[in-house]
Amino acid sequence: MLLLSVFLTACTNSASEVKKDDNMLTMAWPRDVGEMNPHVYNPSQLFAQSMVYEPLVSYQEGGKLQPELAESWEISEDGKNYTFHLRKGVKFSDGTDFNAEIVKKNFDAILKNKDLHSWLGFMNKIDQVNVIDDNTFQLSLTEPYYPTIQELAVVRPVRFLGEAGFPKDGDTSKGVEKEVGTGPWILDEYKKDEYAIYKRNENYWGELPKVEKIKVKVIPDAETRVLAFEKGEVDLLYGEGSISLDTFKQLEANDTYETSISEPVATRQLVMNTKKEQLADERVRQALQYGFNKAAMVEGVTSGVEEKADNILPTNFPYTKNLDAKPVDYDVKKAEALLDEAGWKLPKGKEVREKDGQPLEVELMYDSAENIQKTMAETLQAEWAALGVKLNIVGVELAEQVQRFKGNEFDINFFSNYGAPYDPHTFVNVVASDGYGFKEAISAYPNKDELIKQMVEVPKTTDEKERQELYTSILTSLQEQGAIVPISYIKKTAVYQKQVKDFTFPANRDEHPFAGINIKQ
Repeated sequence: MLLLSVFLTACTNSASEVKKDDNMLTMAWPRDVGEMNPHVYNPSQLFAQSMVYEPLVSYQEGGKLQPELAESWEISEDGKNYTFHLRKGVKFSDGTDFNAEIVKKNFDAILKNKDLHSWLGFMNKIDQVNVIDDNTFQLSLTEPYYPTIQELAVVRPVRFLGEAGFPKDGDTSKGVEKEVGTGPWILDEYKKDEYAIYKRNENYWGELPKVEKIKVKVIPDAETRVLAFEKGEVDLLYGEGSISLDTFKQLEANDTYETSISEPVATRQLVMNTKKEQLADERVRQALQYGFNKAAMVEGVTSGVEEKADNILPTNFPYTKNLDAKPVDYDVKKAEALLDEAGWKLPKGKEVREKDGQPLEVELMYDSAENIQKTMAETLQAEWAALGVKLNIVGVELAEQVQRFKGNEFDINFFSNYGAPYDPHTFVNVVASDGYGFKEAISAYPNKDELIKQMVEVPKTTDEKERQELYTSILTSLQEQGAIVPISYIKKTAVYQKQVKDFTFPANRDEHPFAGINIKQ
């Protein structure tokens, strides 16, 4: 018995020591991390790409742009030339030098497939990319475009692959030879659709991660992810949609775990098509806003994780703090008065308002896989019915939702903006473009032409004061005329085991969450 006790104690101590020495954090993720190629898109996962590859500049809290692989930069007075002074002494994970030549080689590979990356505004404005010397790189544009620096902070496609990663023809769109980056992590083990293990880059130029390894365990089913977490097989559940908000609240109530909620990363919106007769009158659009209890709906549907949005973009984004738009509070009597004023009357004995023999009937489209959109749609249907408005709700697959929105085949649609580091300029670009339903949404605005002119002008500004004034005018006008209705601020959630310390959300919506994270045994 004594010998057995000693043996078991020794085994227990040995197991705990292995776990302690391992210093590995395990995160569950719903899908495979994909190809570790900095220049491609889905199915490659953004957070994983950002672990291995780095940008010239990084996006930080409040929209501040800070040096990363570039120590500093200058922009010419005409806003066309960007000169980057690269950080000296940076090595790729295979020990080769990071310099201006490899920066140019990456840009050349990206520009070889420019159509693939044309969604990024500055990509279509690149005139030349030049090496000035080993540590100086210059990017020249055909016209000024102020969001250039902000767009260089996105996770893909402008991050940097080492020489050994390039295929012979230099075309990285077809794949890379090796996952060679300058980032804090190196892909160490990989089994498709099962797991990926990243080890710490011991020669990293920046602050060395405290955790030695990150394991990304692929668990497609949300309930199974939670079960693995509760069993202690997973240390971290992170991201938008990784678990339901109800599950998050349940885990938050359990003292066994730690939880965090991020600052707003986007705004959930309703977009109304003002080309539809029933929605062309601003008074009707305003009535629909006054006619539902936004605060109660957001609290109930999201279990208090999201918060009521008063602005069409979160105010922690650049150029969004000075909006003049007044919040629209819940006021049924005001809603009814506005509908009466607009000529939509409720005939005696009927439940739906009419005007010139036409019923006040509209359709709301939602993503059938998105429970929050579905529940919000049902809530709006009930609340607007009390006003005499018939709301037909239709759930469609995401691809169809996007297609119908782009094709202007909608009355009202759910939408959310892109978040940091894309906004506000990407949101404004999309509203002004022909490729989405926003032009239809604002088609009844009396100042539509002036608004679009401002939206086209704002990216070209070189004066900070002028830029702020334009954004204030654009965002305020878009919101006040009621075609874009802010609903709630979307937030990221994280649940982690007690031994996980110093967790913080990245300011960039797409970056990995492992910077500064620690495991205390």
